[in-house]
Amino acid sequence: MKYAKTYNSKLMTSSEAVQTIESGDWVDYACFLATPITLDNELAKRAGEVENVKIRALGFPGRAAVAKADPEGHSFSYNSWHFTGADRKLHDSKVCNYIPLLYHEGPGYYEKNDISTDVMLLRTTPMDSKGNFNFGVSNSFTRAQIKAAKKVIVEVNEKMPYCYGGNEEQVHISEIDAIVESDNEDLFCLPEPTITDIDQQIAEIVVSQIENGSCLQLGIGAMPNAIGKLIAASSLRDLGVHTEMLCDSFVDIYEAGCISNRKKKHDAGKFVYTFALGSKKLYDFLDHNSSCCSFPVDYTNELGKISANDKAIAINNALEIDLFGQVSSESCGTRHISGTGGQLDYTYGCYHSRGGKAFICLTSSVVEKDGTRRSRIRPFLDPGTITTLPRVMVNYVVTEYGLINLKGKSTIERAKALISIAHPDFRDELNEHAKRMNIQM
Repeated sequence: MKYAKTYNSKLMTSSEAVQTIESGDWVDYACFLATPITLDNELAKRAGEVENVKIRALGFPGRAAVAKADPEGHSFSYNSWHFTGADRKLHDSKVCNYIPLLYHEGPGYYEKNDISTDVMLLRTTPMDSKGNFNFGVSNSFTRAQIKAAKKVIVEVNEKMPYCYGGNEEQVHISEIDAIVESDNEDLFCLPEPTITDIDQQIAEIVVSQIENGSCLQLGIGAMPNAIGKLIAASSLRDLGVHTEMLCDSFVDIYEAGCISNRKKKHDAGKFVYTFALGSKKLYDFLDHNSSCCSFPVDYTNELGKISANDKAIAINNALEIDLFGQVSSESCGTRHISGTGGQLDYTYGCYHSRGGKAFICLTSSVVEKDGTRRSRIRPFLDPGTITTLPRVMVNYVVTEYGLINLKGKSTIERAKALISIAHPDFRDELNEHAKRMNIQM
């Protein structure tokens, strides 16, 4: 192999690789399944040996070893662009910080704002014959991280799918300072979410609004999964895919003959995504599949690219919405849950597509751990709750009690519409709040 000598000269153990990280360094982990699991575990062993090593990660699959290894935060400071369930628990234990991120701007944070990165760690496929290491199922803003880093260390995993790219889907050996061969652990798989009867009701409402030739974006969770299953069982045809996250539902829809990608204005015939997260079925589908294109997030989530496709459909979840139409999808009060992600990007972009629609889906109420039921349609967001979507951006809102369109409605009309799809147990109370807030007659 042409690059064998160079490869061997840069090959080292994971222990040797993390020894190049020094106290005070900023260390970037690649996003989602490109997270360097072997190197993270090895770096964690240096707790007590280094001081103030600052780590940035996004969607770490599982719980970061560096955060667990140093609960006092003397050796490591762990920061996340987007919380997972494990990150939430770390945040509750005060060993994880959140970095606000508007996802499509991710590459620009490095390129325009001079973010300092001393060492970049990423997991890739094995090197190909041309000396390239493919990013696999996570493109995101990896190239921007690499360009900003003084040192790049690659962790090779033979089980990472080789994913064809639209652009910026690989790194060449000439750009790499060190190579580590991992234990080739299996990729993290999302557990299949349980679809409730209420999820099914909401899914039926949303799917009734989708037309032949629509271009889909689906978020994460039970609701999008239910929607995917319904689409797969429907008579819809010639659907396209332009999404940030590629999930299992898209495979089901494709195998049912509903997706052709032929009606898209950009990248016709191709699935377009910036990261994939799901089951082994999804990863096997992506491996060497030339009908799928991995792009950086400033392409997939760029507003003009989203809106260019006709009938673009955004389907996303929310935690709660207030009577003004403000949506929170990332925090409950001051407890951080996830992140902005691409919800704002796709809500705005799909609304501006010709024939496009943006749906925010949520169950009308939630039962707390103590057994009490709480409305997810609130008079106003609780103090400390982060607004993910400002009221002026919200298009369709769906609960199990129906669908409303907030565009063009006055504050009084919005309140009435939202109360009409609230859980019946809370409608009188919400009406009283609306009157006191001067948004109800």
